[in-house]
Amino acid sequence: MEVSHLTVSNISKQFDKNEVIKNLAFTVEENEFVSILGPSGSGKSTIFSLIGGILSPDQGTIHLDHQVINGKRGYISYMPQTPSLLPWRTILENVLLGQELQGKKEKEAALEMIAIAGLTGYENAYPHELSGGMKQRASFIRALLSPQSIICLDEPFSALDELTRLDMQKWLLSIWEEHRRTILFVTHNIEEALFLSDRIIVLSNKPSQVAAEFHVPFSRPREESLFLEDEFLEWKRKIYYSLKKRS
Repeated sequence: MEVSHLTVSNISKQFDKNEVIKNLAFTVEENEFVSILGPSGSGKSTIFSLIGGILSPDQGTIHLDHQVINGKRGYISYMPQTPSLLPWRTILENVLLGQELQGKKEKEAALEMIAIAGLTGYENAYPHELSGGMKQRASFIRALLSPQSIICLDEPFSALDELTRLDMQKWLLSIWEEHRRTILFVTHNIEEALFLSDRIIVLSNKPSQVAAEFHVPFSRPREESLFLEDEFLEWKRKIYYSLKKRS
């Protein structure tokens, strides 16, 4: 049987006597944008730690591109909630970091992405000279330029104000439409998940399992006006009540 791009097969994880994840199973196909929603404490960040090899599951397997990656690092590109740019490196040096760690350095591609992100003129600036939204763009460029085949984004816009967050969502979609990388995205925001995703996975309370799954019906490219459409609001209500059952 053909293995999906990412396949999480019945993984479980507990810390001491605290069972966080139990028999969790889902797939992410190549070039798909999948969001994970769940109640607070349902293990969303733990899932990323397991996929990224920082933690190993107590049972179950994680396959990526036909390989078992349980406990193995370096197979995903990861963007955390905060930009995590190195303060002593310029923006250009920061976005090239993922490539450098893999023994390559495509400076021209990085400069092109910096220009697309609206950061032209900041190539040699340092992180403290950028706004929060600009830092997030630089952090995402670093993730996008890294050679790994899947990008895991852990609530990357949660610390931004509402307008900056919307701008970043639209920017992320425009970049993703062009490059079509595989993305697994954790968020607490239902509207964000609906606006960005092909599919939404809803987790149960801990020990978390997949409680529901929704295929987002909206065509691409997506515009900001989608937020005000009746169908969008109906889907928001549907997912809200699904989440409320799990909390």
